[in-house]
Amino acid sequence: MSDPYRSLSLSLIVSLQTPEMAPIKNGRLLFNAVPQGYPVPGQTTVYDDSEKIDLDNVPLHGGFLLKTLVLSIDPYIRGRMRDVSSYPLAYKLGKPVISHGVGIVVRSEDATVKAGDHIYGYLDFAEYSVKPNMQGFKVLKNEEKLPWSVYVGIAGMPGQTAYTAWKEYADAKKVSLLSLPPIFSHRCSPLTEGETVFVTTGGGPVGSFVIQLAKADGLNVIASAGSDEKVKFMKEIGADVAFNYKTTPVADVLKKEGPIDIYWDNVGGETLEAAINAASTGARLIECGMSSDYNNNVPYHVKNLFYIIPKSLKVYGFTVSTLLEKYVAAFYEEVPKKLASGEIKYTEDVTQGLEGAGEAILAVLKGTNTGKKVILVAQE
Repeated sequence: MSDPYRSLSLSLIVSLQTPEMAPIKNGRLLFNAVPQGYPVPGQTTVYDDSEKIDLDNVPLHGGFLLKTLVLSIDPYIRGRMRDVSSYPLAYKLGKPVISHGVGIVVRSEDATVKAGDHIYGYLDFAEYSVKPNMQGFKVLKNEEKLPWSVYVGIAGMPGQTAYTAWKEYADAKKVSLLSLPPIFSHRCSPLTEGETVFVTTGGGPVGSFVIQLAKADGLNVIASAGSDEKVKFMKEIGADVAFNYKTTPVADVLKKEGPIDIYWDNVGGETLEAAINAASTGARLIECGMSSDYNNNVPYHVKNLFYIIPKSLKVYGFTVSTLLEKYVAAFYEEVPKKLASGEIKYTEDVTQGLEGAGEAILAVLKGTNTGKKVILVAQE
């Protein structure tokens, strides 16, 4: 005959050993209003911790529960702060901002992913979220034991942007001085052999990787950034000519150090105009971004587009999603190893907690960040 008191005691022991957690706060950064000009923290975006989540019992419906560890702050976030009726990728008012991030799986009903796996992809700016499936996500092995923040920077979307477009469009040529006619010999002094590339926002995660890819291909590199600290970093990673565009006119530098054979454009506007003027015949213009117009109600109109014709310029516009499938395997095979060995260098600017995410977005758009801006949401 069974002992009811013994059964009750065992039940109490099990209950004490595996207590269910009470619902906890789930902090989020919500898109609150379409900005005019720069986004205003506390108005454009609002931090909200009123939502609660029961980690043990929240329904998964065949998906998985994700704890956010780190989130990426990138200039394209500003482009999605629009009216959803006029821009299909716009953020939804009252819903969390979305960007690339890394999270750890807490619970899973999806056979393709298990608790403890680290996931990379588009994440809500929320401490926890439930995802329906693994579509758009990648499990990170991280055999090199890199910080997880690196996987939203140079080993994530920004790095993939630089890597894929450089491989696809740069057509970089290392040129010997002996092969150049005497009339052109001045263009390689004091620079070294090779074609010349001009990289804008060279202190950021995309531009800094482009500098290093270009140097690995034997090119001369001219690079610009918006602070003396970033200029110092660009020189450290190999830029032959590095300058602060806020204190030194771009056109003056390009007139002295050009012509340029490749232009990596992250800013557009007057800088693009100066690059077209300084471009050599057959130069490649890789159009990655136009941040100078992101916060302007009236965009700058480039006045010399005609020179695309007589100079036979090749202009490539792209988004990383259009190239990633072709290069993703090579990227993950090559880049994490080179980061771990120190062959590829990077800098980070870390904000602790979602509460500071609104200010972090503004810092990136104004260029006051000191490295790849990431939000450290939680530890494992």
